[in-house]
Amino acid sequence: MKSFNLKVVTPDGLCFDSDIESLLIRTDDGDVEFLAGHIDYMASLGTGRARIKEGGNDRYASVSGGFVTVSGGEVKLVAITFEFREQIDLDRALAARDDAKEAISSAKDDKALALAKAKLQRALARIDVAEM
Repeated sequence: MKSFNLKVVTPDGLCFDSDIESLLIRTDDGDVEFLAGHIDYMASLGTGRARIKEGGNDRYASVSGGFVTVSGGEVKLVAITFEFREQIDLDRALAARDDAKEAISSAKDDKALALAKAKLQRALARIDVAEM
């Protein structure tokens, strides 16, 4: 299978730069898979699981927010958060889930409710990837 370069950047900097065979990622419009030779493309990212096929092996990560672009055969993923499965602290993710649920039930306004729901989505995505 042909490969292409993927760069992943978060607010902490470059966290992945390698040639891969495919990337399956959750966008705001649904899941999209990128293979070598994909047409130029841009989409905003949702919160969920990413699958990277590298060297014939699947790696999974939790991703939230940002955008993905394809230009000239190179894929760039700029995410608010991006954590490979082996980097996720499951106990911390479970605690974040519980805190977010409590924040949802005690939210005083729409802004607090929206923030708590976003935190819950992020925690659930991390738990999903960690428990794979």
